[in-house]
Amino acid sequence: MSQSNEPRPEAESEQQDSGAEKAASRKSAPRRKTPARRQTDSAPTKTKQAASGIGSGTRGKVLVTGAAGALAQHVIALLKENYDVVGVEFRGLQADYPDTVDYVVDFNQWPFEDVFREHGFMGIIHLGRIRFTQSTRNRRYSANVVGTARLLRLALKYGVEKVVALSTFHVYGADARNPSLIDEEYPMRAANLMPEVVDAVELENLFNIHLYKNPELNITILRPCNIAGPGINNEISRMLAQPVVPCLFGFSPLMQFIHVEDMAEAVMRSFERNHPGVYNVAPDDYVAYQDALQLAGCRRLFLPSVPPALARRSVRALGRYAPPDYLIDFFKYAVIIDGGLFARTFDFTPQHSLANLLGHYRAHK
Repeated sequence: MSQSNEPRPEAESEQQDSGAEKAASRKSAPRRKTPARRQTDSAPTKTKQAASGIGSGTRGKVLVTGAAGALAQHVIALLKENYDVVGVEFRGLQADYPDTVDYVVDFNQWPFEDVFREHGFMGIIHLGRIRFTQSTRNRRYSANVVGTARLLRLALKYGVEKVVALSTFHVYGADARNPSLIDEEYPMRAANLMPEVVDAVELENLFNIHLYKNPELNITILRPCNIAGPGINNEISRMLAQPVVPCLFGFSPLMQFIHVEDMAEAVMRSFERNHPGVYNVAPDDYVAYQDALQLAGCRRLFLPSVPPALARRSVRALGRYAPPDYLIDFFKYAVIIDGGLFARTFDFTPQHSLANLLGHYRAHK
């Protein structure tokens, strides 16, 4: 007589109890979670996934850092036409963030890797950097340099195909010996001239190392001139928005400005067209500093320019109207960058005139 293979009622009960115990154990065990995605009023829309790649124009996921900034908001609006975008803010500068920010997380903390693991990014646009006036030196270095180094390691680990990094023309430094037109081959002398922007130079050096060491990341580094326009909150934009702005006797250096919308378009072109390298981004026109203040509706407050120590003390005495010390030399010496290589490579022409850009500040006084 053959024996039945059916389990006895007692055994079946034991199996059910065992399964229930395992399920309870799984629920009680601590799990490593991706940082909570910020909730917005509008429900997330599901998008159809398609094959992605550099310049494909099809949906892939793109990480944008510094997503709370005005430039990032413009870039994200352009990206959403063809990509799924995840905005990350790591600077911790405010309590309330716009809808462009999906995660608030430190690059140096372990939950940041979970963001990569969950989304599988095909590209990164790195726009976030803590400026000199926003934090202490140690925290700036930790976030800007150490944090970005981890960002690039994760990009390699998870197969990111394209990285765009925002630098600044400040890396060239303000000096009387600067050439009349600075191209991308000119050395970054700011580290020797002004210690306040050392982390900006180190940040770019980090990207340059990966540009040649890891060509599969297809890194493009952008060095824009002064970005200005609605929503921009950098030092030069805040000065143009003030009713009274300091000037140094005997100095009115030439300056370049690019509208935030034009800069967002430049970022998009550098992301979608695969031409790795280092590029200055600037329009062909420029203006003398004092003329720019008048076009922006500012009253000029003239201060002594010599000796340099007296000039710095005079500027500091302005209190809330005072620019950071490291910018004072930029109000003495011209730093005019050549944006021709970027314009030719990416077929880029700014659409906003200088008069239109500065008129924005005049209209809001």
